[in-house]
Amino acid sequence: MTVNPREKKNMEVVAEGLRFPEGPIAMPDGSVILVEIAAGQLTRVMPDGTKHVVAKPGGGPNGAALGPDGKIYVCNNGGFEYQDQGGFLTPAGIAKDYDCGRIERIDPETGEVEVLYTSGDFGCILRGPNDIVFDEYGGFWFTDHGKTDYEKRIHDIVGIFYAKADGSHLEEVVFPSQNPNGVGLSPDGKTLYAAETFTCRLMKFNITEPGKVAPDAGPGGPGIPVYRPAGYKFFDSLAVEDSGNICVATIGECGISVISPTGELVEFVATPDIFTTNICFGGEDMMDAWICLSASGKLAKTRWKRPGLKLEYLNK
Repeated sequence: MTVNPREKKNMEVVAEGLRFPEGPIAMPDGSVILVEIAAGQLTRVMPDGTKHVVAKPGGGPNGAALGPDGKIYVCNNGGFEYQDQGGFLTPAGIAKDYDCGRIERIDPETGEVEVLYTSGDFGCILRGPNDIVFDEYGGFWFTDHGKTDYEKRIHDIVGIFYAKADGSHLEEVVFPSQNPNGVGLSPDGKTLYAAETFTCRLMKFNITEPGKVAPDAGPGGPGIPVYRPAGYKFFDSLAVEDSGNICVATIGECGISVISPTGELVEFVATPDIFTTNICFGGEDMMDAWICLSASGKLAKTRWKRPGLKLEYLNK
């Protein structure tokens, strides 16, 4: 195994001028639907880079996934304040008009926005829903990254949730969790992965049945540690390869950390941005990698060495 953290892949910038893009979904027609958190909207980026607004849910649309009904399910964090330094846009705490976090269901054809779950439903507190992944049973896991209020010097204690797409069930399965961000499933659906941002850890949970995890996740149930890098880094969203490797978007020393299920660093793919936040896979061979360079407002594309995992309801 050879790891060269200085080597950068050739990346094509497909779109620019996006307002903190995240949550990319590589659609079957070759377009990418993503969120623009700072603009409060979903945007479709065509292969030639042209952009079309899909919907304007407001707040802070964050992670997104295609559901069993063809609708897009969105984790809405409720919004941030932002600072612009040297052309790089970065979140700077809780939005002044913040209300609560929520899960939304959006029709990609009409742009209709429906609030599927909001804070208080089924006794669950949603502060800053962040990332989402569907399982084969029609349910979805999502993380809540919480909110930071710098004026009050408060950061939320948060968890990881499981919900059904029909609005009939919402449950906080893991609590407390340390600032969970990216979330994904192993190819066999038996392992849940969560990337923690500020602790910069990749954690895993053994799934026992839909929406349930084994009690082997340590005291308090924070998860089983898989990998933690050295140096000045923070983890963001993630995607899984068909081989089972976990590709975690990494901030600080920016790029994609590719981690094996056994916790080895397979490779580090460097990227040209201070905020590399997301990766998703598409194309006929699932080797087109779409990467969000959020602070500079760019969506980039590159060819990956290995195929990505085909997601439920999207690539299968």
